[in-house]
Amino acid sequence: MSGPSDDELNRLAHALGERLRQTRDHLVTAESCTGGWIAKCVTDIAGSSDWFDCGMAAYSYEAKQALLGVRPQTLETHGAVSRETAIEMVSGALVNSGASVAVAVTGIAGPGGGSPDKPVGTVWIGWKRRGGYARAEVFHFDGDRESVRRQTVAAALRGLEKV
Repeated sequence: MSGPSDDELNRLAHALGERLRQTRDHLVTAESCTGGWIAKCVTDIAGSSDWFDCGMAAYSYEAKQALLGVRPQTLETHGAVSRETAIEMVSGALVNSGASVAVAVTGIAGPGGGSPDKPVGTVWIGWKRRGGYARAEVFHFDGDRESVRRQTVAAALRGLEKV
């Protein structure tokens, strides 16, 4: 196994949960390349119902549009793995939930699906607080599919510290 260990992911999720409990915030996740792994990490923690609202795993273009309000023209122009899509995903997650804080991930975990401009390991992560501005960052992770996904989960959880 490469990438962050289960213990590291658990530590990050616990720290996030404590902070959200203290601030009385609730989290929503919008996940493509991780398929719900972020939501799994946070709901592995007893008492997470105090601060976790819901998670949406949206792989297809249709699901991104229906569940998260990603515009068809965004997907056609920029593709699923883009800053624009991550921003629309994280914003849509807040619109379609009762949460106050959101994270969204969209990327290419591999082993296939990459291109010269978006190679395997390219992941966009978006974060947003209700009423605030969305921010997104691109990552270029190395390793196999599991490693890319583990690194994505860890980066998403770490990024929530700044929301």
